Amino acid sequence: MKKLNTYIAKQIFIGFALVSFSLMSIIWLTQSLRFVDLITNKGIAVSLFAKLTSLLMPRIFSILSPISLFAAVLFVYNRMLSDRELVVMKAAGISPWQNAKPAIFVGLLMAVFNFYNLNTLIPAAESEFKELQWQVKNDVSHLMFREGEFTTLQNNLTVFISSHEKDGSIRGILINDERNPKTKSTVSAEMGRIIYTEKGPRIILVHGSRQEIDRRTQQFTSITFDRYSVDFGAKETSNRKEAGVREKTLSELLFAADNPELSPKDVGRYVVEGNKRFTTPLLNVVFALMACTGLLVGNFNRRGQIKIVSLSVAAMIVIQALDLSFGNLASKHLAWLPAIYLNLLIPFGSCVYLLNCYCPAFFGKKKKNVPFSGEDNE
Repeated sequence: MKKLNTYIAKQIFIGFALVSFSLMSIIWLTQSLRFVDLITNKGIAVSLFAKLTSLLMPRIFSILSPISLFAAVLFVYNRMLSDRELVVMKAAGISPWQNAKPAIFVGLLMAVFNFYNLNTLIPAAESEFKELQWQVKNDVSHLMFREGEFTTLQNNLTVFISSHEKDGSIRGILINDERNPKTKSTVSAEMGRIIYTEKGPRIILVHGSRQEIDRRTQQFTSITFDRYSVDFGAKETSNRKEAGVREKTLSELLFAADNPELSPKDVGRYVVEGNKRFTTPLLNVVFALMACTGLLVGNFNRRGQIKIVSLSVAAMIVIQALDLSFGNLASKHLAWLPAIYLNLLIPFGSCVYLLNCYCPAFFGKKKKNVPFSGEDNE
């Protein structure tokens, strides 16, 4: 019996890995299109682009995991039924509950991992993602200015930098400033540094010269300087925003009502998110059980199990939709919070009850010997 459970669980896990990898690859590709402009406009490195997009994967995995597991369990048990493997197991006296144990085991395994993912990996990934995103938008010294290239900023300002130094300074600077409609100037300097002020980023130049030409009179002037500053003219983006809901710890979410700084609307969102970190992992168990129950307790049909598979898929979609709906309602009115748990308990209890009809010993009852006729339903 242990070998059979291992065999089924292995098939489910392989199917789950393939489905998850396929879906996550597709979603990663669609999500990464949002950041293509960071390469073209900001000039960020491909490694940083890959890191930014990879930080979205823990959140995507938590969403896709129950669906992928449902698809894997449904496929494995349907294939075993088509190959008569489940028929042979039933004839050998193995109950549907025993056959469902591998699916439940993999579901529990994924539930534990998703609980860790939701409460540890996702908060850390979300925090690092927002930090990198803020740096990309504001750290013009390393991300906007690339070595050996002319960078055109807003308001007709072009900057050339030869190299970035390890201490944060820059060397070989050339700035062409045409923002003033009356004059046009070119500034060059041996070295400098980017600083940030309330009015926006500014470059401090050391040991250089400034050439200016008056557009109206065509008069040319040139000066040298030991220290000079150029304002980029763009107001700096405010400091990094406060940590979002996904970055909060479980205790901060569950006890959000004790935080006087939060509005009633925010309290509802925090409390629902805290409870979702319990219910979302449990979807793996519920969906795995739903996927195999219909195939295990239903009658075998040589023409295929289209009806059972269709009903299982429809039930999964309904529960997923209700989970999202109850979550949105509960964030506005916490009285809907129990509905999130009932949405999981009802299908879970129904599946256990159906499997118990074929395995009364699960609840301590005397197991009845159900003769197997060996006949297939048309």
